[in-house]
Amino acid sequence: MPFLIYLVIMLVVAVAVYASMPKPPSAQPQALTDGGVPLASDGRDMCVVFGEVWIDDNNVCNYGALYTVPIKSSGGGK
Repeated sequence: MPFLIYLVIMLVVAVAVYASMPKPPSAQPQALTDGGVPLASDGRDMCVVFGEVWIDDNNVCNYGALYTVPIKSSGGGK
């Protein structure tokens, strides 16, 4: 019988702790300006490289497809 009392107390405390937890803020997707990517500017010379070389010029002209896709979850049923 004491086992059932302890189980009920444990469930009540677990629900109280879960209800009192702070809600996390919703995460915003990172923007292109937040990434710290050096972008091309007008009037600046661009290096054209053929093959594999190491260059110190950090002028980025294309950084790929930067977009977000929402995560969709199914109901899990069959």
